[in-house]
Amino acid sequence: MSIFEAILLTVITASTPLVIAALGELVTERSGVLNLGVEGMMIMGAVAAFAGAQMSGSPYVGIVCGIAAGALFSLLFAFLTLTLVANQVATGLALTLLGLGASGMLGEAYVSVPGVRLGEIVIPALSDLPVIGHVLFRQDLIFYLSIALVVGVSWFLFRSRAGLKLRAIGDSHGSAHALGIQVIRTRYLAVMFGGACAGLAGAQLSLVYTPQWAENMSAGRGWITLALVVFASWRPWRVFAGGYLFGAVTILQLHAQAFGLGIPSQFLSMLPYAATIVVLIIISHNRRTTLINTPASLGKAFVPER
Repeated sequence: MSIFEAILLTVITASTPLVIAALGELVTERSGVLNLGVEGMMIMGAVAAFAGAQMSGSPYVGIVCGIAAGALFSLLFAFLTLTLVANQVATGLALTLLGLGASGMLGEAYVSVPGVRLGEIVIPALSDLPVIGHVLFRQDLIFYLSIALVVGVSWFLFRSRAGLKLRAIGDSHGSAHALGIQVIRTRYLAVMFGGACAGLAGAQLSLVYTPQWAENMSAGRGWITLALVVFASWRPWRVFAGGYLFGAVTILQLHAQAFGLGIPSQFLSMLPYAATIVVLIIISHNRRTTLINTPASLGKAFVPER
């Protein structure tokens, strides 16, 4: 394997959880719900996936456990914000803290335990192509799921009737309710989809990215995905491109040290978060585009008239 191929592989591995979690958050926000609990759902997915893989001996069982953990955690968020009409921002922050604490407690027994790594799926013939063969067609299941999610979410939002209803709710939940659309039910499903995606992203961290369990291994990726959705203007394909951009910045530290560039590791470690701030500053100067694409009901509680 060449150095170029190795760099591409690490970029893909680092970018995949960002793309998956951001796609889930994109669908959630398109329904008008702002979920700041992505970080907590991601870390719960990571510990559940690792534990499930350890107990069963199968990384595929671990993936299912990670998805289920993220979806169940998001169900709690949905109940608090949609049924009890709790503040979405405060609830999301609280669940992030809960997820970080609970995952540390649940994963204590798995610290330093060798992980069950998710293997590669080799696509015959295509995997033998120069450069891209090894990079794109010898990947794990979660990578292929991330590509399918980009295509599927894009089709759902802009080509299906259900996606049109979801976007209508995000733009004006009152008008959507007047037209007979089930606002609360649709938002429940959107939030749970977002949680499931966050759980899948967490599973990728503990089964592929670093196949072991470590406390706080999500390392702020949930917050990066929130900025990524805004950066992408709530568009799936832009999320895909932006996810790989942020992923490349994330692994810059590893390759800079490998090439002996002499840049302080602390500076390189903060680059993904500094890049997030820079992106938000750039977006703030293009408020017209941002306002056009932002769901008008984002973060607003819906209380149906009795």
